[in-house]
Amino acid sequence: MPSQSHISRRVAAAAVSLVLAGGAAACGPKGGADGAGAADGKPGAAGAPQKGGTLTVLNSEPQNDFDPARLYTSGGGNVPSLVFRTLTTRNREDGAAGTKVVPDLATDTGRPNADATEWTYTLKDGLKYEDGSPITTADIKYGIERSFAAELSGGAPYLRDWLVGGESYEGPYKDGGKGLDSIVVPDAKTIVFKLRKPEGEFPFVATQTQFAPVPKAKDTGAKYEEHPVSSGPYKVVKNENDGEHLSLERNEHWDEKTDEERKAYPDRIDVRSGLDSAVINQRLTTSAGPDTAAITTDTNLGPAELAQIGDNKELAGRVGTGHFGYINYIAFNPKVAPFDNPKVRQAVSHAINRTSVVNAAGGSALAEPATTFLPEREAFGFAPYDHFPAGRTGDPAKAKELLKEAGFPDGLTVTLTHSTAQNRQTSPEVATAVQQALAAAGITVKLEGLENNAFNERRWDAKNTPGFFLSRWGADWPSGGPFLAPIFDGRQIVTGGSNYNHAQLDDPAVNAEIDEIAKLTDLAAAGKRWGALDKKIGEQALTVPLFHPVYKRLVGKDVKNVVISDWTGVLDISQVAVK
Repeated sequence: MPSQSHISRRVAAAAVSLVLAGGAAACGPKGGADGAGAADGKPGAAGAPQKGGTLTVLNSEPQNDFDPARLYTSGGGNVPSLVFRTLTTRNREDGAAGTKVVPDLATDTGRPNADATEWTYTLKDGLKYEDGSPITTADIKYGIERSFAAELSGGAPYLRDWLVGGESYEGPYKDGGKGLDSIVVPDAKTIVFKLRKPEGEFPFVATQTQFAPVPKAKDTGAKYEEHPVSSGPYKVVKNENDGEHLSLERNEHWDEKTDEERKAYPDRIDVRSGLDSAVINQRLTTSAGPDTAAITTDTNLGPAELAQIGDNKELAGRVGTGHFGYINYIAFNPKVAPFDNPKVRQAVSHAINRTSVVNAAGGSALAEPATTFLPEREAFGFAPYDHFPAGRTGDPAKAKELLKEAGFPDGLTVTLTHSTAQNRQTSPEVATAVQQALAAAGITVKLEGLENNAFNERRWDAKNTPGFFLSRWGADWPSGGPFLAPIFDGRQIVTGGSNYNHAQLDDPAVNAEIDEIAKLTDLAAAGKRWGALDKKIGEQALTVPLFHPVYKRLVGKDVKNVVISDWTGVLDISQVAVK
């Protein structure tokens, strides 16, 4: 389960990368206005993709910390996965097929022992770094160990929690050459991980960049990000202004015979970051000069841009649509009155107007109403339920009835805490939509807007969590585990750090079921139990699910082979061609 050591980076990763950063039937690119540009109905230019050319990437967020130890990515990330290969990776296919884990450096997705407390991997033949030297399991062990060093912090926290001895390990710069005993390398091609408890989803974690090999002799500590040694199809030839400008060129020692996932069509990739979102979308819309072969890995179209596209078939044909495992919701702290009364929480649930909330989030093109915490995707274990029906526009009569039963026949006044950031998720527009819906049910809502950093600190502070506030969560991989465990596992309540279990739920039955599901290596069976657990927890009205976001992004007019999976929800840069 996720550690509580991850702070604001956790949500940033979920929102952007994951780059990223959701629903109806499983969905990659759609036809029609959602992106039917090419003859096959996918967004982007028609014609068979070919090798060659330069791909330009226009991003708002710089690719900071370009060190595999420090990156917090989903499935290995987008730009990072061009340079860093890992034991496993995400399947690079559209829609639901893209939620699967597949081998990368390893020959398979891992071989567990009987109780999934030990996982063994074997490397493929012929793996080489950019300098032609062989990749070994000792390099993978070392790459993981250096991610424990305090000066290289920021990456995914799971191994600190999962590996035997991981909770006290301080990394190779302080261990006197001992290493971490729970990572065993019997030979150059075999690596074994020994875990503190069963973890059936270990293959998902093995997609994180911490599993990228790092040759010890080439490790330059905090400076390694300036020129990390490539194991992927591209190598870094320039890293300026801490990831603001990255230039990648082909790694001639990458062998496509060992890599079934990355297509690596362009000869060069030029990443320009720190750009204003409106400027990025305008450049992609105009698509002139180098921007004809440009994409973005972190900038969505907003309502204004979508309105501008309108019936323009050429532009609409360059829009890719994707869904990522993400939920925007109302959170309750049952330790704060009147939300200690379940009937009050139920009343709010019945009163919510999801149509107005979706409109505040940018409209139905950018948000899909939700009544479940888990996204409507099979990979997450989705099980449909609507315990407190509000219909499309709310049920104020039912809400008033419950308020009367709760001892508030004349209604009540509450405060809703939200962010002042214009993100259309936890922002004033969404808060106002909630306020207006609850007014019809006799609930007067006072709005408390906080600057985003202050808002995050407040909602993650177990000792000072508001009673009623907007929140959001994104999964580190497509499963119910990284959705439900951080939010509802009582053993993950933290009183002296970032706490994501807002309701501070500590139900022994819930905790036990999380442990039992974690033992399963049959992910389909695990998914069904995650869905059942979501439904069971939902009966307590500890949250009000509001909507799952939809991602819509433009590509330049010469961009081909747009692939969008339900793992990331965004274009997979490893598949793109510009010729």
